[in-house]
Amino acid sequence: MLDGPAAPAIKRAAADALVAGDVSVDKDGTEHVRFSRTFNGLPVIGGDFVTHTKAGQLKSINQTLSTVARPDVVPTISAYEATVQAGAQFGTKFTTMPAAKLVVYALGNASANPVLAYEVTYSGIKADQTPTDMHYFVDAKTGKILNQWDTVETFQPGPDPTGVCKGAVASVGTGNSLTEGVIPVDTVQCGTQYQMYDLTRGNGFVTNMAQLTSGNGSIYVSTTDVWGNGGLTNSATVAADAHYGVSMTWDFYKTNFGRNGIANDGKGAMSRVHYGRNYVNAFWSDTCFCMTFGDGDNGVTYNPLVALDVAGHEMSHGVTSRTSQLAYSGEAGGLNEANSDIMGTMVEWFANNPNDPGDYIIGEKVYAKNPDGTKGLRWMFKPFLDGASPDCYSSTIGRKDVHYSSGVANHFYYLLAEGAVVPDKFGAGTTFNLTPASLVCNGNTAIVGIGRTDAEQIWYRGMTVYMTTNTNYAGARAATLSAATDLFGATSTQYAAVAAAWSAVLVN
Repeated sequence: MLDGPAAPAIKRAAADALVAGDVSVDKDGTEHVRFSRTFNGLPVIGGDFVTHTKAGQLKSINQTLSTVARPDVVPTISAYEATVQAGAQFGTKFTTMPAAKLVVYALGNASANPVLAYEVTYSGIKADQTPTDMHYFVDAKTGKILNQWDTVETFQPGPDPTGVCKGAVASVGTGNSLTEGVIPVDTVQCGTQYQMYDLTRGNGFVTNMAQLTSGNGSIYVSTTDVWGNGGLTNSATVAADAHYGVSMTWDFYKTNFGRNGIANDGKGAMSRVHYGRNYVNAFWSDTCFCMTFGDGDNGVTYNPLVALDVAGHEMSHGVTSRTSQLAYSGEAGGLNEANSDIMGTMVEWFANNPNDPGDYIIGEKVYAKNPDGTKGLRWMFKPFLDGASPDCYSSTIGRKDVHYSSGVANHFYYLLAEGAVVPDKFGAGTTFNLTPASLVCNGNTAIVGIGRTDAEQIWYRGMTVYMTTNTNYAGARAATLSAATDLFGATSTQYAAVAAAWSAVLVN
């Protein structure tokens, strides 16, 4: 199907090889298949695309590669020289030997003129204890660094899930959590002991890192099926939070989208708690297929980062890596971060836990002292409340850190779901003093939300079916409009609302 007449449409060169990945099929039989691409055996970074077919007929394609031109594959500089160039950016504190491989780089402006490059990887641990896995793309002809981004890698495999005790029987224990109150904890019973291991959700489990930053810790074991005491004096308290957050995120994706786990293969993930000392962060790692949660400063200013929306955020990074694969730089990186914020927020609403009501503030439970719940790491309805995340799109937004450039998509999503409505505790007479006019960038205070149910379906479909590695904000608008058309029709209220919400944040 992708040879012959279809080859020009997918910008296929003679030496291109295509590999099918994620597949989804609509109720009407429309099939969406995501492909990666190599050229003469070299990975094409930005060469991925999604085909949309029905009854064997190709209907449309989503991609950013815009040419069949390919570079010659003979480098001018050596892998060693490229490694030195990248190393000058990374510094000296790497924990494993750097690696370099030839690729065809086709992101950004190179989508119209691909470049032979080295992908150089440097791994280490930052001063704040966060693992770092920097990927540098170095022009193999000139030595110029074309792009770079950070992912998180772990160098040891996770504990073997088959190592769960023999004869394990599923059980439901009680978690006395830090942020979510008394919660159910899915465990297994092994004779006289229990393990924090969830047979019902792909064998996900929780380990105690005991403040280390290497290895994967030890799985939680107890002689009773009661976990934690609601405070920080018991290490199992935050393990209960993390386990609950992961289970709610699994159920959210399964219930709302039919997605069976992060990779849609029914396999659960490892969660590591008590990582590092005074580590005020959490992260997702593809290599260990795991979430990792720091302890904050143990309740002085920051709680351990095991809040429900944080767990949903980190697991959603895993979903992104197995669907759209949005690059973690530029506008695509902002959309990557926004997807995790959006889905983490929707997990919080899905859980419907009275101890942690749904809201559009990211990480409010991370703060140890937050009596009115207005503190947060990010505010979706008014991103610039953090002083760095733009409310409105501009052509320079891709130069910002992805945690800030995400604000525009977060803002779009709030307006799509809720409209120009000021949340409680943020309106007139409060210290924030927000008005409907301050929530939009184009003056359209009449914008009306379509509700979370429809909004999350549109966003998820746009991200998983239409976005690709190099999707920018204009591409995200097109992707979500396509999703709204598929789900509700091009003349629907939902379609009009998507268009209006993007225009309200100046993505036109």
